[in-house]
Amino acid sequence: MNFLYSIDQTTWLIIGGFALFIILVIVYLRQSAKRSPRAVAQATQNGITVKVLYCQPSKKGRTIFGGVVKYDKVWRTGANAATIIELAQDVRVGGNRLAKGRYSLYTIPTPIDWTVIINRRTGQWGISYKEAADVLRVTATTRPYTPPAEQFFISFEPQPGGVNMLLTWDETQVVVPIQKAA
Repeated sequence: MNFLYSIDQTTWLIIGGFALFIILVIVYLRQSAKRSPRAVAQATQNGITVKVLYCQPSKKGRTIFGGVVKYDKVWRTGANAATIIELAQDVRVGGNRLAKGRYSLYTIPTPIDWTVIINRRTGQWGISYKEAADVLRVTATTRPYTPPAEQFFISFEPQPGGVNMLLTWDETQVVVPIQKAA
């Protein structure tokens, strides 16, 4: 007897249901990735090589800072997985020494300035943040950004002896100075 004909109707329903579930999960994951696509920001400037891997959430008519991104709370500085910053050499971030390596980048926004957090744990999803793994915390200044940025993005601007990492979303731009380590 043919194997396919020997499977009863209940088994076929279970197999079909499982296949449908897998298809729905794949569709959901693909749609989620489109809502906050992956991005890479990198710079090689003035003796510094820095690369940031992150996902880009969109504004979609929402209040971002103080709304979607709460003030005085740790933010993963992007969407989905924690944002990763890779440094090819020792640097100074906001005047504080940071060894070359791969770190997670978190921030704590406030209406007037932000705390930038470099954390040694990498690979975590969302806001699985552990303060005990912090390597560095610095205060960064904000400046107005116009026109409002619909999608969060990270970029770099050259500065004497280094670069500024710019975290931009909505009407806010955060300036994080990165300099060559002396």
